[in-house]
Amino acid sequence: MPSRALTCSLPLLLTLTTVAGAAGLTSGHVVAPPHQSAPRFNQLGPAPSSRQPGPLWFPDTALEPVAWSDLEGWRDDNHTDAFATFAASCRAVIGRARSSTDARPILAALADTCRKALHGPSRDARAFFEENFRPLRITKLGDRAGFLTGYYEPTVEGSRFPTREFRVPIYRRPSDLLTASGDRSPQKFPNSGGATRRRSDGSLVPYYTRAEIEDGALDGQHLEICWIGDPTDLLFIQIQGSARVRLEDGTTVRINYDGYNGQPYTAVGRVLIERGEVPREQMSMERIRAWMNAHPDEAKALRDENRSYVFFRIIGLSGNEEARGAQGLPLIPGRSIAVDNALHVYGTPFFIQAALPLSQSGGNTAFHRLMIAQDTGSAITGPARADVFFGAGDEAGKIAGRLRHPAEFTLLVPRSLDPVIAGGAMPLPPPRPRPIAQDRLDKKPPPRMRLFRPIQARWR
Repeated sequence: MPSRALTCSLPLLLTLTTVAGAAGLTSGHVVAPPHQSAPRFNQLGPAPSSRQPGPLWFPDTALEPVAWSDLEGWRDDNHTDAFATFAASCRAVIGRARSSTDARPILAALADTCRKALHGPSRDARAFFEENFRPLRITKLGDRAGFLTGYYEPTVEGSRFPTREFRVPIYRRPSDLLTASGDRSPQKFPNSGGATRRRSDGSLVPYYTRAEIEDGALDGQHLEICWIGDPTDLLFIQIQGSARVRLEDGTTVRINYDGYNGQPYTAVGRVLIERGEVPREQMSMERIRAWMNAHPDEAKALRDENRSYVFFRIIGLSGNEEARGAQGLPLIPGRSIAVDNALHVYGTPFFIQAALPLSQSGGNTAFHRLMIAQDTGSAITGPARADVFFGAGDEAGKIAGRLRHPAEFTLLVPRSLDPVIAGGAMPLPPPRPRPIAQDRLDKKPPPRMRLFRPIQARWR
């Protein structure tokens, strides 16, 4: 889901040596002493070998240690709910730390913290987070803030068989879809990178685009899971990465992301903004749908602008359980986020501060909440970029569709990786030797000696 060296001037920074949607609608995601500003550091340069674990490291990222008191709304959040979501991720985190070759240091440190969490918080949930984590403000280099969007699980009507009403197929992953590495059937198909197919002559070519698939490139392969009635619904389902389909016999099928065609993703909302069809400040999924309904002849051409196409699998029938994220756990509305899993480990807590249009009445509402990374998405890239999961259904979709807002991201790092403690214990490097030219200037030159020519007798 998403080179670098380290530049700094403080002992703190010496510990951080290298180791290791539509218009924003995306899918498928020690406390510093009071009144004392903590040093800020940037990270640049080539990434180290992933086989050698070491100190905390993120590419192209600015990190700033902050105090808990600096986090507006921290004390007022429901830490009990946040702890329950974190604890739900812990068994997956511990299992991954045991079996994975992932050498990112935060995984092992997070697993140690998770073992404490599974025995319950020491006093209360807020105290658990404050005692076991260090808050670090995180941004991408050059950005003043992060960026927040929302996603949800659509619910649509459908049929097991094509009818006059339901004629838009939802496809499972084709057998001829290969990853960029040539893997035919990985258990979890990546949501970034290229994809190919092998032609009859053995050559590999890019997989079909959205336009080619909608025009029938997969016809006759019997890949249809079910059929729905509106191609715009399919586009939104693919953006969100999951959906519930109510079938004609009354059952509900839940589908989830199972691969994509490797083609580049283009936000159709951004296309409408660039064309001047919808003002940027009014862009939402509702506006996209309204535009497509008003321009049925142009809607397909707009969809074709997004060459990416997502395939699905059935993950369960009706039930109250929410959609499952990439970590393999049910997502918690308002607590689960999708992040760039190339940078962040699932189960990592983030405290997010933003002003969001959560109500249809207009205006923004303060959103200060501790979230847990449990999902990802192909359009979620960067250290301070997240999708908030809002649940299933139309109301959740309306809220998610309005979100395209800046936000402040604070990464909660396990105490064992606290850069302030590690930096304070790090010895200073030896002083650099003085330049030779400077040494010559500082030395007093010896007195000049007068030379006399010897007197030679002249004989006549």
